[in-house]
Amino acid sequence: MRNEDRRDRLRMALIDAAEATIAADGLAALKARDLAKEVGCALGAIYTAFPDLDALILTVNLRTLALFERAITEVTIAPPPTGAASPAERAAAADTLVRLAVAYLHFAAENPARWRALFQHRITHALPDWYLVEQVRLFRYIETPLQVLRPGLGDRERALLARSLFSATHGLVSLGLDEKLMVLSEPVLRGQIEIVVGALGRGLAEG
Repeated sequence: MRNEDRRDRLRMALIDAAEATIAADGLAALKARDLAKEVGCALGAIYTAFPDLDALILTVNLRTLALFERAITEVTIAPPPTGAASPAERAAAADTLVRLAVAYLHFAAENPARWRALFQHRITHALPDWYLVEQVRLFRYIETPLQVLRPGLGDRERALLARSLFSATHGLVSLGLDEKLMVLSEPVLRGQIEIVVGALGRGLAEG
């Protein structure tokens, strides 16, 4: 077997093992020595497949983002109309923002350890371009209904608004699911999201 093939097999084994550990026990449980033992390699061999543990964690987080994308693709997102949006189209776009936010809540509640790992991991260097590209692409799910609600916004302003809406939703979900603060049931959290994001969406629709 070629060295490249061995490295690729080791890389996949490490990703699978790290993903299973994070999903079951959280990011704090991920240790390089335990990973090496689980996949049957030397500790130093990990760094022939990945430059550092950060890169491995980001690769696992990329899988988590792909899972999240599958969840939000269940939300029907109508493309922006070619002309001025009708009141019904604007109302539907506002409702889409709520349904996207609720889908985010469901994903976080069903995959708490994976979800937390997306935000708990801190790296000392800049995020790699391939990871940033995926983040930007996912935000476009929010930007599409915003094109209906705020057609006059430029790309940069729309992207910033999408991130603001996400931040509002993430704040509600983070506080509601935080075991150290106030754990709220999913129906209660959903009600909060529907009130807050719904009000923001209606404001945009009527503005």
